[in-house]
Amino acid sequence: MQYTTYATGGSRIAGVFAAYIAGDIPSAIPIKMSTEEECILLLLLHRQRQRRKRRDRRWYVRPLNTTRDRDGEFVSLVLPMRSLDEERHFQYFRMSAPKFDDLLSRVIRYLPDSHQNHRNLIGASQRLAVTLRYLATGIGLQALSASYKMGTSTVSGIMEEMCSAIWDALQGEFMAFPSRGQWQDIAEEFWRQWQFPLCVGAIDGKHVRLRAPARSGSDYYNYKGFFSIALMAAADANYRFIYVDVGAYGRESDGGVFGRSAFGSRLAEGNLNLPAPAVLPGTTTPSPYFFSGG
Repeated sequence: MQYTTYATGGSRIAGVFAAYIAGDIPSAIPIKMSTEEECILLLLLHRQRQRRKRRDRRWYVRPLNTTRDRDGEFVSLVLPMRSLDEERHFQYFRMSAPKFDDLLSRVIRYLPDSHQNHRNLIGASQRLAVTLRYLATGIGLQALSASYKMGTSTVSGIMEEMCSAIWDALQGEFMAFPSRGQWQDIAEEFWRQWQFPLCVGAIDGKHVRLRAPARSGSDYYNYKGFFSIALMAAADANYRFIYVDVGAYGRESDGGVFGRSAFGSRLAEGNLNLPAPAVLPGTTTPSPYFFSGG
């Protein structure tokens, strides 16, 4: 029986699966298998069919998207706005054209080269435009991909890459851990604006609602009864972020997210460079600087 050839050096399941791959199903059918073996085989066959479906693409680029360089939104609207309507540009991106160019010059070195070999190249400026449009408006991915004449999966990948590049480019300058003197300035601002002495930040968590990822179980299901990822952030007296940590499972508590974050670890180890304890107004007893929790 041909099955014997397929099964040489392996289990019966491997032999039957090899027969399926080779297209020799009839020789595999007569083989008696246990329920457990049948389940495993069905799973393997299902995965193989799914892989074949993913490989069978109707188009490399949708016909509707082949005219992106002629009448996509980037060419027909974004580029003309730069010189013809600065106010509309700011409303569209929440950013002026010079700021857009400055951001592009900062992030371009952090972008991967994954788009360089595509037959229909998407430039860095267009990738940044897609990302900023989404961040500025929260527009749906399907609507955004349709207006820019890109695939939905392409837009999703662009935003993931670009957001990572923006963080890498700007974090060191705009979201670095404050120095001892900067902590002192934050505390003085809390006292000046809110009469809250020795406070160096207000910290709290937020659940960002999402659709549960495939095969994630209850990892993202939070105590409020929906799926989410956890955002932990600290802000100064003017509501400006000092620190952010995002991406923890929704099921985790604020304390758990904070304790496992780089910020929480540095605080626990005494490595945040907080100022030395100071005297509260109207007292003579030194007290430590602290964070206010929500």
